Amino acid sequence: MNKVLPFILDYYDREVSQMISKKYGFPIMDAYKKFMFSKTYEMLSNPELQMWDFSCFGIFDMWEAEQRTGDPRDSIYIRRC
Repeated sequence: MNKVLPFILDYYDREVSQMISKKYGFPIMDAYKKFMFSKTYEMLSNPELQMWDFSCFGIFDMWEAEQRTGDPRDSIYIRRC
């Protein structure tokens, strides 16, 4: 597979954006943009990393780690895998 299937990305787009919006109070489109332009999303979109096996909670944790430290790999979800 040379790209992540669109329906997989669509699922994470919706779920993670809603989590960001709910927790941080951002309007949904702002939350969507924050996620779409993140390193976390770049990693999710990379088929070589096969991140579609992660739950949306794990992806959200990676996004939060990126916001705190600048690196999604600082996520406790990643470090325990």
